[in-house]
Amino acid sequence: MTAVRAAVDRPVPAPTISRQLFLDSGYVLLGLPLALASFVVLVVGLAAGLGLVVTVIGLPVLSGTLYAARGLADIERLRLPAVLRQPRIRPQYRLPEPGASAWRRIFLPMGDAQSWLDLAHGILKLVVAAATFVVTLVWWAGAVAGTLYWLYDSALPHGPEEDDLAQLLGLGDSTTARIGLHTAIGLFFLISLPIVVRGCALLQASFGRAMLTGVAEMRNRITVLEEQKRAAVSAEASALRRLERDIHDGPQQRLVRLAMDLSRARQQLASDPEAAGRTLDEAVTQTRETLAELRTLSRGIAPPILVDRGLPSALAALAGRGLIPIELRVDPELGSPGGRLDPAVENTGYFVVAEALTNVAKHGRATECQVTVTRHDQRLEVTVGDDGQGGAHLAKGHGLAGIADRVRAAGGQLSVVSPVGGPTEIRADLPL
Repeated sequence: MTAVRAAVDRPVPAPTISRQLFLDSGYVLLGLPLALASFVVLVVGLAAGLGLVVTVIGLPVLSGTLYAARGLADIERLRLPAVLRQPRIRPQYRLPEPGASAWRRIFLPMGDAQSWLDLAHGILKLVVAAATFVVTLVWWAGAVAGTLYWLYDSALPHGPEEDDLAQLLGLGDSTTARIGLHTAIGLFFLISLPIVVRGCALLQASFGRAMLTGVAEMRNRITVLEEQKRAAVSAEASALRRLERDIHDGPQQRLVRLAMDLSRARQQLASDPEAAGRTLDEAVTQTRETLAELRTLSRGIAPPILVDRGLPSALAALAGRGLIPIELRVDPELGSPGGRLDPAVENTGYFVVAEALTNVAKHGRATECQVTVTRHDQRLEVTVGDDGQGGAHLAKGHGLAGIADRVRAAGGQLSVVSPVGGPTEIRADLPL
């Protein structure tokens, strides 16, 4: 079986409000003891390393502190996805060369900028963690104590000389007023609890993300953009080579023959008008066939129906020209006036189907084919399946390689499942 996937990170699915509340609360409340431990370890290590740097002993201490900061940062990176709903990202730290000396290994983290960012995060995080811890704890206490006040009100002392909050607000000193006021305060804390705790968790996690993964995310983004650029260039070059080959093998040859027929007809006009007429008839036939081939090639470049009427109509026309029965299922929303996709996405989706059907006709030996185009949230899923002989792959020089380049250039992912003997399924997942 061939199963190839060009992967693109996806966001972590959003949990329910209650689950997110407990995840955020656990993240914030656990953050303070972790921050306190990081602060103590790193401040002591940094102070000892800098204090002893005049001696040789200070350098290993400082290096060990940076390695400790890296380990503590990795713990924080493991906790970030639950709050930020993003995949875990770990920077690429500088690694020692094979056979590097001990001193080379000691100095290595000192020249790594990310190691110093990890150290700064481990020290400065205590301020953010303490503030968010206090706010989260106060809100949880207010929500629990207020909403359950009616359970323990009778156990509290309420003497005539003691002023209750309800009395200070002019609500009277009755039990109903007292319980009603505290319950209302508890409901306020309870209703706003998910928002406040979420804000505290995002504040702490955003600080960690900026210090611990910001540089790595930027480098990863640059890498992805470079890969998309290379894929776009490769797809364009492949399309131009194929177009040049198709023009050379088709219309160009017919035009050469047309020129020769017209030249022969001109010579025959005086000596054999009847033969000249037959030659001209052949030239007319050649002209019509050339026009038909040019129309076919133009559809491969930019089919007018795709621009004018959208992806569903273009795919319907494509399926109608198929050499085998094609079952077409397209999301009805894509055909509505307000459902048109971005032109770049429509072009990519169209060419995925067109190239896949061409591959089926040339190599698949299939008796039927299914094309499905659906929209899920902010992604377009295009699936082409057939009952052919299978064995499709993404090797260079094959049609599927061009599809992979187009999909990768659009920021999507392509998967091909094609065991020998079939069936084959080609699936493209495109971001909208």
